[in-house]
Amino acid sequence: MKTVTLVRHGKSSWDYDVSDKDRPLKERGINDAHLVTKKANENKFQVDFAYSSPANRALHTSMIFLRNLGFDFNKFQVREELYDFSGHNVENFIMGLGDEIDSVLVFGHNYAFTSLANTWGDQYIDNVPTSGLVQIKFNVEVWSKISKGSTEQIIFPKHLKNK
Repeated sequence: MKTVTLVRHGKSSWDYDVSDKDRPLKERGINDAHLVTKKANENKFQVDFAYSSPANRALHTSMIFLRNLGFDFNKFQVREELYDFSGHNVENFIMGLGDEIDSVLVFGHNYAFTSLANTWGDQYIDNVPTSGLVQIKFNVEVWSKISKGSTEQIIFPKHLKNK
């Protein structure tokens, strides 16, 4: 079995005159990342390796998640190909992973993550929101063979907030 967990970066700020890659998280993005991680921890979330886009907002989101999970940072990498909005580079990256890894956590961007969640998962998702988590399991032994899997977990901030 192979498992992919996609986490879209937290809500970012447009208040600064910086490049897209350098945009920081808003306070809401930081808070939502903590909220989603707490829920994932309650569900006994496990992952072998984690990867992040190099964009500031994705990297900051990954740091919040991984620290809250008590994750070993020796099993974390920042990968340029994850700074992708179409999903093609993310898909190629994941399908090229070493088969000794069974579960991965990937931090990145939309439209890519909504597209991949719908391509690979068995539950339609209109939009993966900022700080949204979607976990998909595949009944295969090698990454290059993943296609349609089973959506095991969806955690979106709006489902966790008191109304």
